[in-house]
Amino acid sequence: MASSPLPTAAMMPGRPKNSLGPLVLFHGCDKNVAQSVLRGEATLQPSENDYDWLGNGIYFWVDSPERALAWAKLRRSSPSVVGAFAYPGNCLNLTDYGVMNELALAYEATVGISVAAGTLLPVNSVRKNGIFMKRQLDCAVIQLVHKIRESKGMDAYDTVYGVFEEGDLVYPGAGFRDRTHVQISIRNHEMILGYFRIDGMT
Repeated sequence: MASSPLPTAAMMPGRPKNSLGPLVLFHGCDKNVAQSVLRGEATLQPSENDYDWLGNGIYFWVDSPERALAWAKLRRSSPSVVGAFAYPGNCLNLTDYGVMNELALAYEATVGISVAAGTLLPVNSVRKNGIFMKRQLDCAVIQLVHKIRESKGMDAYDTVYGVFEEGDLVYPGAGFRDRTHVQISIRNHEMILGYFRIDGMT
């Protein structure tokens, strides 16, 4: 019998729970959605696109209402922004040293599953200024991280947090890009402590 392509629980690195403090977050959306959420009539829904770079979840910009509004203006007919206070909880923090080991193991498992099924491996696509804007491969790997943890009886990640480099170089030879941002994908809605209105954006 062929061995499972999934890593064992012992191979998956342990992550300290609650390693990030409470965050102030901003979600770009349609004005009708924002008003319904602020009235307590609805909740924000998770994004489940196969190219979402942090996997499935409710996406927020960290500390940047302006970036959330800029995103909404490009994609919504009545752009608006909802603010939220949230606790990251058990967070897959992609800025932390050592966490990429878990993604590397999940990538190897993703390759093994694709080979066993005879399917093509997902690929990141839509390159702008050297940056992949649609991240089908990254999404598949992060989603498999969650599945592996579930299959091994490990604590689920409540959130996924990372830095996305985007845009033009700020100046020739720079190591900075003018649209770089920090985002968090919230998988466990209970991490959201509450929503708030932003003057001029809701």
